[in-house]
Amino acid sequence: MTLLPHDRYCDETAHQIRQLRALVTSGADLAATVPTCPDWSLEDLVRHVGGALRWAELLVRTRAVAEIPEERVPGYAGPRARGDAAALDAWLAESAAAADRALREAGPDAAVWSWAGTRTAGFWARRMTHEVTVHRADATLAAGLPYEVAPEVAADAVDEWLEIVRFVQRTVPGDAVRELRGPGRSIHLHATGTPPGLDAEWIVDLTEEGIDWRRGHERATVVLSGPLTSVLLAFYRRLPLDAPGLEVRGERALLEFWLERATFG
Repeated sequence: MTLLPHDRYCDETAHQIRQLRALVTSGADLAATVPTCPDWSLEDLVRHVGGALRWAELLVRTRAVAEIPEERVPGYAGPRARGDAAALDAWLAESAAAADRALREAGPDAAVWSWAGTRTAGFWARRMTHEVTVHRADATLAAGLPYEVAPEVAADAVDEWLEIVRFVQRTVPGDAVRELRGPGRSIHLHATGTPPGLDAEWIVDLTEEGIDWRRGHERATVVLSGPLTSVLLAFYRRLPLDAPGLEVRGERALLEFWLERATFG
């Protein structure tokens, strides 16, 4: 697996934040429920994104060697008043700019605590890219607007999600993802219409030892196919499997079984 360049992650996060900020200041109803995150309003979602950026910034800037509690992150909760789009936008912009500075100054190899096995600033650059990318999808879909993301970013987001599932399965034995173990079952993700040279197909094997995955085209128990952005969003449970452009072939129940259990994050 080849990661995107460190600066590419930083650039993409900045790009996604600009689009999210445009939505915040567009007159969208900040109190509206986000259907893909039904416990949140649009404002809650934006505050979550900005808080995550501030947390990552503090971890990276201080080269943290242990987790920093959210309550110790300056400005984590966002503006005191709710419903103020201008204040929310300014806070989000400040959060993103600070994270961008910290990540670029650190570079990808600086040692930084993380909750995963990779303890580098590069982990946080990648994690923030996909955190913002997927939550921007939540906000965009809630507003009824079309959503797209660069193909190489979408493909890397699928890679990262599979890595997270595998990490949790190996390190959190009590999580529901443990039920994904078992022999003789596999999932094939097949993205269509991708640019030449981009390998956007995945095989996920559910084995007794845990999941294993790789990019490639092989027979599988179930196949999910469609445009890359739609495959990404369906795999993140942001689109239903019956959404336009998506197709499921084979044992649909296995794909549903996966989606029900890979739900953290």
